Amino acid sequence: QVQLIESGGGLVQAGGSLRLSCVASERTFSRYVMGWFRRAPGKEREFVAIISSRSGRTAYADSVKGRFTISRDNAKNTVYLQMNSLKPEDTAVYYCTADNTYDSVSWSPDYWGQGTQVTVSS
Repeated sequence: QVQLIESGGGLVQAGGSLRLSCVASERTFSRYVMGWFRRAPGKEREFVAIISSRSGRTAYADSVKGRFTISRDNAKNTVYLQMNSLKPEDTAVYYCTADNTYDSVSWSPDYWGQGTQVTVSS
């Protein structure tokens, strides 16, 4: 069982930046594909970004491409989401996720964190 703990959410003005972090409990963290989803009020859950276990291959939702960057530090069991040029429509609860498989089209990860709130004011 992989436990994921997110941090770094908060309130920021439009155009600002935030960096989310997610620490995983699993000692074999480097073997897991990691990613982020989000859920905005009244909307469906949305895929945000994914990063492979070893090669660092990444993929992003079109809505965040060019603004968000996912990265990982396997020595620290941590995955990051750097969010720049934030917009009010980025307001959501952001969830860290983990799985054994990489799928940038229809990913359904097995493990989820509790989520961290990101609010972007206009």
